[in-house]
Amino acid sequence: MSEGYSDVVETARDYYNSEDADNFYYHVWGGEDIHIGLYQSEDEPIRDASRRTVEYMASKITLKLDADKTVLDMGAGYGGVARYLAKTYGCKVVALNLSERENERDRAMNKEQGLDHLIEVWDGSFESVAADDASFDVVWSQDSILHSSERARVIAEAARVLKPGGELIMTDPMQADDCPEGVLQPVYDRIHLPSLGSIGFYREAARQNGLEEVEIEEMTEYLVKHYGRVRRELEQNRESITDKVSDAYIDRMITGLGHWVEAGSQGYLRWGVLHFRKPA
Repeated sequence: MSEGYSDVVETARDYYNSEDADNFYYHVWGGEDIHIGLYQSEDEPIRDASRRTVEYMASKITLKLDADKTVLDMGAGYGGVARYLAKTYGCKVVALNLSERENERDRAMNKEQGLDHLIEVWDGSFESVAADDASFDVVWSQDSILHSSERARVIAEAARVLKPGGELIMTDPMQADDCPEGVLQPVYDRIHLPSLGSIGFYREAARQNGLEEVEIEEMTEYLVKHYGRVRRELEQNRESITDKVSDAYIDRMITGLGHWVEAGSQGYLRWGVLHFRKPA
C-alpha cells in the first residue's frame, strides 16, 4: 500500500489506474470531466452535461476568482475543472488526484492547451493533503469523496487548507439521511465501500471543522439521469469500445449503473451542490 493511503483509497487508486477504467472514463464517461452532469435533454452528450456542472459550480463561488486566487481540486480526475478555471479566470489550480494514469493524461492536456504554467498536478490522497494550513482560496471536489472511508477527515483537510474567508464547494453521490439499512448494498458493492456520506453527514462534518453553510442545493434527478445516460451509451456503443474496454468490465458497469439508477429513482440516493465558507 502507498504510504499515507488508507485501504479504501488504495482500492480506488488501483481501480482508476486500471486500463479498463481509464479507457472507460476517458472515452465514454466524458474525458475531461468525469462526474455527474446537468442535462438539458435525455440524449445530450455526456461531455457537455458534465462541463455544465463545472460552469454552474463556478458561478456559485462568491469570491472573485482571478490571477491572485488559488484553487485546490480534491479528486481531480483528468483535470477538466482545473483547465476550465485556469482558462476562464486565470487563477492557479492544484489538481490533487490518486490515479497516476489519470494524472499523466491530465499533465499532457494541460501542456497541449498551454495551461501548465497555471496548473500543478499532484499525485496524492485527499485524506492527507501535502499543503500548509490556509493555502487555498477555494477547495473544490466533484463526486470524489465517496471513495474515502474517512470522509470526515477529508472535510477536515479541506477546512485546514482553506484560507479564512475561503470556500469549499463540492458534489458527491450520497445516501439519503433516512436510507433503510441494506437497500444500498448493490451500490456499495460497485464502489467497494460499506457506506456513502449523506447531506446531514457533510453538514455536520463541515460544522465540526468550523465551516459555515452557504447553500445546499439538492439535485438528485441529475444523478438518475446521468447514470442512466452513461448506461445507455455503453449499451448503444458497446461494439465501438470493445477494443479499449473488456467485455467483462462493460457487463459489470452496465449492471452496476443499473443499481445506481434504481436506488436513485427509489429515493435512497442523493446528489447536489454543497457550499460552505470558512469564517474570515
